[in-house]
Amino acid sequence: MNKEKLKDVEAEFLEVYPKAFKDEKLIPMIKKFNPEKLEEVAKEYFKEENFSQPQIICEGFMKVISRSPMVSLFDKAKLRDALKSMDIYQKDMLSIELYELIHGNKKNGFNGLVEFLAEYNLGKWTLVTLIPYALKRKREYFVKPTTTKMIIDYLELENLTYKPRPTYEFYKNYSKALTSIKKEVKKSLLYDNAAFTGFLKMGISICQEH
Repeated sequence: MNKEKLKDVEAEFLEVYPKAFKDEKLIPMIKKFNPEKLEEVAKEYFKEENFSQPQIICEGFMKVISRSPMVSLFDKAKLRDALKSMDIYQKDMLSIELYELIHGNKKNGFNGLVEFLAEYNLGKWTLVTLIPYALKRKREYFVKPTTTKMIIDYLELENLTYKPRPTYEFYKNYSKALTSIKKEVKKSLLYDNAAFTGFLKMGISICQEH
């Protein structure tokens, strides 16, 4: 990690938004993303007892994805079509992978979900990481490809090579790197993990413009 560059990113961001995520210029963005509501919906759908009903889990998966402006409209539409085409066995399989990811063996669930969604050409970082983030916004990270590549390159994060197909190994190592970065910045920038990577992206963009 290039700490000097990180300090520049922090300084530039706070110069434009002195109150960080409480800054009046950013409040409309926070309202649009509405992470608290996303968390509320996710927690309601993905309770452990709901996993005996795959239909509810699949409905919840679509509901959370569709509520988030961080996922493209194209991927939302494609996921909706995929879910409509699934029979009860396929919905059960999707439900099992989500159960592992949320309540069971996280690594197996993560990689299993990627494998399952890949059959529909939907094995994408945004679709795989949104649910864990929505459920634990200060612990799990939402991985958006452009933001991720920008952070890795600009802050010179070592031993991290982004690839379009999600893997648990990269997710784990990238999460570890981001958690280390969080320790180096002001607490006002730690609203939640999606906002944190958003701050890095915006701060890096400001630095690159100069």
